[in-house]
Amino acid sequence: GHYGRGIFVSFIFPVMRTWLLLSCFLAVICIVAFVPQATQALNNGLGKTPQMGWNSWNEWGCNIDEASVRKVAQVFVTRGLKDAGYKYANVDDCVCIGRNTNGTLIVDPVKFPSGIKALADYVHSLGLLFGFYTDAGLKTCAGRPGLWGYDNIDFNTFAEWGVDYIKVDCRNAPSGTTPEQRYPVVRDALL
Repeated sequence: GHYGRGIFVSFIFPVMRTWLLLSCFLAVICIVAFVPQATQALNNGLGKTPQMGWNSWNEWGCNIDEASVRKVAQVFVTRGLKDAGYKYANVDDCVCIGRNTNGTLIVDPVKFPSGIKALADYVHSLGLLFGFYTDAGLKTCAGRPGLWGYDNIDFNTFAEWGVDYIKVDCRNAPSGTTPEQRYPVVRDALL
């Protein structure tokens, strides 16, 4: 009896130890391989958690209007999404139709008859945050006015409207301009 246990112990434990060491080694390799690489970011406390909310593009694309945004914001409250942490009601592309002589964005008066300031105020009255979309280039994805050459004017306009969150694409910058070149300019205009 005692001899049999000795063979078991002397054979099985080294095999188990080898498998255990191999498993630990593979686990360390996997952890190191999948650890996110360092990113370039400002250390200002912003963006440490994901923005939970809704974006109009996913449902309506360019068929968005003021009434739809108000309705969705109300649903956030009545269905408990706000209490679950969803706080952003973001209006995406197709809101602005041009610029006035001062370079300020012109909101589509048919789709948004009360204007963006009134819409943002309504969203805020529900305890939610209001987001808006633009592009760092000449035009947005849908061909509406982009930030290029109007960074400060547009960001001041967004602030006057009460915009809390800005989604900025970089799809229509002039040829040869990369997002890595353009986004720091946009960031600095925000600061």
